[in-house]
Amino acid sequence: MSAGDHPLARGELVTFSCTAGLGRVTLNRPEALNAWSLAFGRALTRVLVEEASAPEVRAVIIIGAGRAFSSGIDLRIGFSTGADGTHDLREELDVHHGAINATCALRKPVIAAVRGPAFGIGFSLALACDMIIASESAVFGPSWARFGLVPDGGSTLTLATAIGHRRAFELAALCKQLSGSQAAELGLANRVVPDDALDAEAEAVAMRLAAGPTMAYAALKDGLRAAVHGGFAGQLDVEERLQTELARTTDFLEGVSAFRESRPAVYTGA
Repeated sequence: MSAGDHPLARGELVTFSCTAGLGRVTLNRPEALNAWSLAFGRALTRVLVEEASAPEVRAVIIIGAGRAFSSGIDLRIGFSTGADGTHDLREELDVHHGAINATCALRKPVIAAVRGPAFGIGFSLALACDMIIASESAVFGPSWARFGLVPDGGSTLTLATAIGHRRAFELAALCKQLSGSQAAELGLANRVVPDDALDAEAEAVAMRLAAGPTMAYAALKDGLRAAVHGGFAGQLDVEERLQTELARTTDFLEGVSAFRESRPAVYTGA
């Protein structure tokens, strides 16, 4: 068992339900703000591939249990270690990118309903969906640079295509956070609603889509992704190469240590 496989949560890590053609994928580690472990990433992929893709499911909502969408990778668990003793993120990236690919591959509309933090790979998951409905408590954050890393989960592409190169660089490099309202203003989220209206709003939009011409929606997704995200698979490969290299740096070790010790990081560029 690798470091990221430790079962920190009891019960199902990701749950699925379907009512009247509307599928609901719930990220179900509320005690950890729905942070990702290897087991979590595998569970999400399985739900998306085996349950959300069923023909009777005509639209999908992805939502987090509790007060967060997802806080990103669970740094309490740690990372896999290579033969040379350095951290090796390839297993984590293979698993987590598998979940992102499964999200993109669904032949039906997928809506991210975001309340609270959507950080790191959780941020990438939201960006992989066809629509984002944010609550007023939503906070979007590409937090990788804090740990000496680059965005992954395809977000080097999806973030840049959503808000442009310069804004994407600023957000990612400075680890800036966006409120739900700011995300909507930038075009990162489709709309922002009060917290207590998030579930109802996401369900209303999803039900409208579920009642529509889903074959046309699938084709629309194909056309849009070909035009905007045509290099998505290749971008995941680029991110995996960059992330694997950065995981061997002193800055990465310092960033993780500083986070765990609740202190400012001191980066040396090595």
